[in-house]
Formats: sequence, structure tokens, C-alpha cells
Amino acid sequence: MTGLLAKVFRLQWTAVLLVGVMGQGANAADALNGKSLYLNGPVSGGATCASCHSSTPANNVNGILAAANQPSVIQNAIANNLGGMGSLFSGKFSATELADLAAFIGNPNVVAAPAASLAPASLTFSGTSIGQTAGPLAATLSNTGNATLNIGTISIAGAAAGDFSVAGGSCANGGAVAAGASCTVQASFKPMAAGARAASLTITHNATGGSSSVALSGTGNATPQATIALSAASVNFGTLLTGSPSAVSTITVSNSGQAALTFSSIALGGANAGIFTLGGSCAAVTPVPAGGNCTVTLQALPVAAGAFSASLTLASNASNGSATVGLSGSAATPAPALTATPSAIAFGTQTIGSAAAAQTVTLANTGNVAIGLNNIGLTGSGVASFSLGGSTCGASLAVGASCAVPVRFAPTVEGAVSAALAVSSNAAALQVGITGSGTKQATATPLLSEAGPIVFTDTQVGSSAAVHTTTLSNSGNASLSIATLTLGGNQPGDFVLGGSCTANAMVAPGASCTLTTAFKPVAAGARSADLLLVTDGGAQFHLALQGNGVAVAISTPSLTIAPQSFDFGAVVVGSAAPTRRFTLTNSGAAAVTLASAAYTGPFAAVADSTGCAAFPVTLAPGASCDLVVGYTPANTGSSSGSVVIQASVAGSSWTIALSGQGTAAASNAAPTNKGGGGCSASDDVNDPMMVFLVIAAAIAIGWRRRLSKRIGG
Repeated sequence: MTGLLAKVFRLQWTAVLLVGVMGQGANAADALNGKSLYLNGPVSGGATCASCHSSTPANNVNGILAAANQPSVIQNAIANNLGGMGSLFSGKFSATELADLAAFIGNPNVVAAPAASLAPASLTFSGTSIGQTAGPLAATLSNTGNATLNIGTISIAGAAAGDFSVAGGSCANGGAVAAGASCTVQASFKPMAAGARAASLTITHNATGGSSSVALSGTGNATPQATIALSAASVNFGTLLTGSPSAVSTITVSNSGQAALTFSSIALGGANAGIFTLGGSCAAVTPVPAGGNCTVTLQALPVAAGAFSASLTLASNASNGSATVGLSGSAATPAPALTATPSAIAFGTQTIGSAAAAQTVTLANTGNVAIGLNNIGLTGSGVASFSLGGSTCGASLAVGASCAVPVRFAPTVEGAVSAALAVSSNAAALQVGITGSGTKQATATPLLSEAGPIVFTDTQVGSSAAVHTTTLSNSGNASLSIATLTLGGNQPGDFVLGGSCTANAMVAPGASCTLTTAFKPVAAGARSADLLLVTDGGAQFHLALQGNGVAVAISTPSLTIAPQSFDFGAVVVGSAAPTRRFTLTNSGAAAVTLASAAYTGPFAAVADSTGCAAFPVTLAPGASCDLVVGYTPANTGSSSGSVVIQASVAGSSWTIALSGQGTAAASNAAPTNKGGGGCSASDDVNDPMMVFLVIAAAIAIGWRRRLSKRIGG
């Protein structure tokens, strides 16, 4: 009975095919889209062709090849509910989608391929004087295929190739154009001789034909003209001080044309034109010969704080028109500022007659004008116990500069003494308090091996700079104890403190310990901290720590998923799992690595040789693969779940929402696929469609016999 039934089904397909052939027209179709429809079912969801006809039409399960390139065969089968196809697919496929399905059945081995289109076919430049440049004009390279179009080289060839050049555009040698996208290439024309000039622009690629070309043409005119060119299109004077002139900026004006360049005006304009002074050799009365040049000088003298702007315009007989230079900058009121680090010095207790203890004060110019240092000296009642060492400070201190002033303590009397380091300058008066205490008893004499600041090299955020070591020594005749050792200041968390010097540690006479500091920035930009060390004798030491954090650029991966959600519809519990393909496309400019895919609910990955490789999988820019997901409900009722795809870059993930409906199996035998165009509704020979199938087969056989008699007659 099974063999008879198969013959009847083949006759059914033959009858439908004959009807389809008589009414079939030629239509363009997308076999790749047909492949997606065949494997995944209608866009709105539901059964798939693959569930009844196997994963490829090439197997010809149930005679499906009868519909190769014949969309009307499929349409008629649905319309007549052959094999139950009407109940499965009625109203779910458009005419275009049916054509795509038929095209895939006719070409089951179809693969994605690029298709190149370069338009317009020719670029014609206007008449241009010899030595002058016209254009650019643009041509657009479009990828009308369904795979990435890889560009090889962009070149110009032909008799007058030297007169044309590639002048820009978004197409590039070795570049890629995604399916459905396009890029542009621009060409310019600079004739080297008079008359008609011609060449061709060629782009090689991996599409059919291997290359695409655009004809280039133009006419060279012998009439010489001047051409103006500037060494700079804008000048930024930076931050200036009100009432102080800027440095002189020079702009070179060149004539690259074939005739003399003459100026009709050289003028300043704009909101703050009055603060600028013009100079230089360019002048309205002095032509610039072909190939020659002249200069324009500019100097700014701002009179008020704030941003300023203006423009310089040179009007001339140049073929490329007037030239303009933008002028900008900002001004600030002069504000001298001088700071001292540390702001106070504590020497603690020292033995009278012992070697002098020393600490260093760093003076820094934190204002916007140079500091004139008038006097650096000591004042106060205990000045006899203090002295200044060899200072590095001169008569002035430039903006942002610093200098060091060593201060020494050698007590001459017992008890506490104090003084102050006084600095007079054009900034506000500055004083640094100094304290100490003299004793005839043995004391420790702490000394740091450096005064600071400690400046670390620029370091990437999250990385660590090389460790720096500082030594604390005791040159006295009694032990000392470290009472306090802390990091403070602006960003103490960006620095790491270590070494053998620790809080409460003892340092014997003549001994030493080490302080190690490291820079590990947690954010970009300037970072600083202050290391404070205090001994039990009251001596205080400050070390300034400085570094610059460098941000690490992290490329955020881009992934496009189609579709982003899917409803599998009603599925009988225990039946074969229906599948859906989800296309994962790298829509970014850098390769993306997908580390894993996590499933929830009654959904799981389905092994498919045409789908994505096993995770982790890396997709190049523009590349894609299909993630195949199956639905196997364990219980009746609605189901929900998801697939979470995680990238190798932390924090980058994408979610596909999934749903379905588990249903109980019918009381009669489960339906099987025995129809010519879909799945039949019965498993025995009493199929409700059988009568129609037999009649259709008889009509087809009768029609063929009549046709044979006519041909034979």
C-alpha cells in the first residue's frame, strides 16, 4: 500500500506541475532568502519545509524537486491543501517569497556572493587650465549581492593617467563593502597638456568580473591662471595674558598657478579683529609670480580676558577664489602665584652639637606669569639654630617651574625653637613655619635620601609603573621610631606604599630602612598624592608623588541578531524539535569574539554543519553565521526562555527572547509527512485528500495521453 500511495503522490505532483508550467512566468528570485524560508519557515513563524522534506531539497523527499523554479506549483499545493499544506501555510507566503522558495528548490546549493556595481559609467570634468585642479567628482561602488565585497586596489590607467588622481572617498585599497552597502571614490583632474584628456579608474574586487571601471575625461585649457595656497588654514594663539603681545605667527602664501597672483585686498574681519596686527611681504601692490610666495605675519594683543576670534581674508585673481585664515585664542588676567611644599617643617628633637639635620622646601610657580624672587631668608626668634643650604632658586621662576630651598637645623640651645622661611616676590608673601627642639641627650637624626617630588612615567590605567625606592637613614646616636607613615593628598588610592619602613618600626643609630612607592592609576589624567613620615622625635618628612594615567581604548563589539525574538508556536510534547535559525552579524569595524551562548527554558542549540561553529567563535567585520535553536517542550502550556550570547569583552552580551506552546498529542496516530507538498493529516490509506489526488492523477494521465496522440499524429 505504501508503494501505491507514493505513486499516487508522484502523480499528484505531476498534475500540479503541469498546471504550474502552463501558467508560470519568468521572475527574478532570491534563492538565499528562499533557503531561509525553507529552513526557518514563514517570517511570522510556524512549520518549516525542512520538517517534511529534509534539510535540503536535493534529497527530493516526497518529490519536492517538482517545484524547482516553479512557484505556482507551491501556490497551487497550498491553495488545494495538498498534504495539509493549506492548513500550514495558507496566507503566510507572499508571491515574492514563493518565488524565492522555488528558486532555492531549483538551486539547493546556493551560496552568498557579492555583486559589484560602479556608477556612473563615466566622469567628465569641466575645461581646466593646465596646472590647475578640477573636481573632485565621485563614483559610487555598490554591493548588490549578499556577501561582503572585498576591494583589492583602486588605480588609474590610460594615455593621460597622469592628469587624473584619486582624491578621496570612503572606498579604500583592501577595504570591504557589506552586502547592500556602498562606498565612494573621488577623482580629480589636473591637466598636464592642452586638449582632450582621457583615462579610466579601475577598482578590483572579489565579485564577478574581478573589477569595475569608470571612464575619466576632461579638457586641458592653455590659458594660464594664478592659484593661491596657504601654509595654514587657521592659527590658534593659545592662552595669552591681557596687555601682553603674542609671539608673531607667519603664514606663507604660495602661487602654484601659471600666471602672476595679485591681491585686491588683505584684510582682517570678525568680532576681535582690532586686537591683531598685520605684517609681512604680501601686499596689494606686489604681485606674486608663478611658483613664488610671500608671507603674512600676525600678532595678537588682547585687552580683555576671555576667548577671542577673527579672520584674515586674502582676495585675489586666483582661479580657486579668495583664501581665508581663522584666528582664535583666549586671554587671562595676569595672576602670579607661588606655593611651598611642604607648608611647614618639623625637625623634632636634635642633639646640640651634632651634625645638622636637613629638609627641603620646594617653591613652585602655579600662576600664569613669571615669578620675580626678591628675597628668600629666615626670620623668627630661633633663627640662630637654622640655616639655608645651597638653593636652586634664581632671580625668577618661570610659569610651571619649581626650585628647591634646603633648610638645616643645628640647635644651639636646649628646648623648643622656631623660625620661618620667608619668600618675597611679585606674588603674595609666603612663609613656611620651621620648628625644632635642642637637647644635650643622645637623639636620633632621621634623613630621607631625597626631597621629592617623585614623578612616575605615564602609565596605562590598571597597570603599574616601576617601583621607586627612597631610603630613611638614622645618622644620630639614638634609635628612632616611625610614628606615622601615610599616603594623603588628592589621589592616594592611585599609589602603592611598601618597603621595610613601616609604622612603629625602629631604626637604630647608623641604620636605615626603605620606602617603596609605585604608581597604579585607576583613572586617566594627572594624579598626585603626599607621603607623610613622622618620627617619634617630632621630625616630619613629606614626599610629593606625581603621575599621569593613560586611558586604554577598548573597542565595544557590535553584533546584529535577526530575528531578535521568536515564537515557535504550538508544538506537540515529545515530537521532533522544530528549529529556528538566528543570523549573527558583526556590524562593527573590528573582529568580535563570541565566548558563549547560554540557554534557558526548553530551548537548546542544534548541531548544524551550515550554522555557527562551536563557541568561542570569532566574526570578522561584516561576517555572519546562523545560530540554530530547537524547541522541545516537556510539558503542555506556554514556554518562555532565552539565549544569552556573551562576548569576550566584559559587559558585552546580547539576548534572544524565545517562546512557544507545548500541546498534547492527539488521540489518533501522530501525523506523518507523506504528502507531495506538505504533511498529510492521516497515516492510513483513508486520507481525506485521497479522492482528490486520484482524480488529479487521472486528469494528468488523460491529458498526457491526448498530448501523445497529437504529437504522434
